[in-house]
Amino acid sequence: MDKINLLLIVTVISLFISLFLAFFLFTVKAKHKTSNYLFAVFLILTAIDTSQTLFDLFVDGPSNLGMLRSLSAFLQIPVFYLYVLSVCYSDFKLKPKHLLHLLPFLIANLILLPRFYTVDFASKINFIKNYQSMIEIQFNHILIHVQLIVYIIAVFVILRKAKKLYLENNAGTTSIDSYNWLFQFTTVLTVLYLVAILKNIFKFSDYQYISEGIKIGLLVFQLFIVCWYLFKALNNPGIFRNIDSKLKLVKDLISEEKNIRPLAVSEKEYNEELLKLQQYMIAEKPFLNPSLTIQDISADIKIPVRDLSLLINHKLEQHFYDFVNTYRIESAMGILKDVTKSKVTILEILYDVGFNSKSSFNTAFKKHTGFTPTDYRKAV
Repeated sequence: MDKINLLLIVTVISLFISLFLAFFLFTVKAKHKTSNYLFAVFLILTAIDTSQTLFDLFVDGPSNLGMLRSLSAFLQIPVFYLYVLSVCYSDFKLKPKHLLHLLPFLIANLILLPRFYTVDFASKINFIKNYQSMIEIQFNHILIHVQLIVYIIAVFVILRKAKKLYLENNAGTTSIDSYNWLFQFTTVLTVLYLVAILKNIFKFSDYQYISEGIKIGLLVFQLFIVCWYLFKALNNPGIFRNIDSKLKLVKDLISEEKNIRPLAVSEKEYNEELLKLQQYMIAEKPFLNPSLTIQDISADIKIPVRDLSLLINHKLEQHFYDFVNTYRIESAMGILKDVTKSKVTILEILYDVGFNSKSSFNTAFKKHTGFTPTDYRKAV
């Protein structure tokens, strides 16, 4: 089988699966539709970007539509960036300001107006034949590479901040696993884009055959990671959804406190609030709620969220997530020590004490005790 036929087969399979999954995301009934729609658009743009081999079968020679198709790549990473925002923050909404993300795409098209879009067919052919020396093409390649790097950095910054906000304000365990695999997916996608940059470098060299080989590999790899991600997403319908973008990191709260008034409170006031919090945790056992938030505790013990966040995250030097999990693990240890409950399974225990993820329970338990739950039960 020659290279062209292989590339065509891979392209058709990739297009079919991407468009099928996009259709599914557009039509499936879901509470958070914006995220689904954005990822569906990302899949469609990816399909358009990878459709060149099939497109060339139906369009003879260079065309305005063909150029527009290739430049749609400028829309992929901005849409993915908006998707990550919509997933991480429950209050995300598409706004007119988000149209600014179209700027690179518009610029890339505008600079091609004089010498490509508005000229005759013969001039288009000449432009494409000499693309390596065309300043517009060179500029667009530099622009898309800069765009990729800027957006990838922005996505990792969002993920890092959102995860930290979650740890400081929430105690749900499933979302942490979700953040971890979204981070993994973004990392893999970053590798994909970096390889694409390498492909483009070879495209402008004397080794264009290497660029074509990489292209086939990218199509297969891209198809694999999209299917993997959607499989994970469909098996985790409650992904994130708990972070309000208006929340502030504790380090920012501390900075504000220093500007308003001295940060340190009296030892008496600190001890009173800490005692009140500890008594509440022991008596009411709020940690049994798998989706407990700092706002829930604040409402129950009448300590402002801001003060409670500073008390736990700054004074106790623990994330709210770890603070709550400490009580969950202590409760689990009590059950594991109880010989009358030796028939209770590890899975039942983790749900009983407020966890809803086996991996999160095992990680937290080993961090707290140095043992896995099974080894701890045997040891005691």
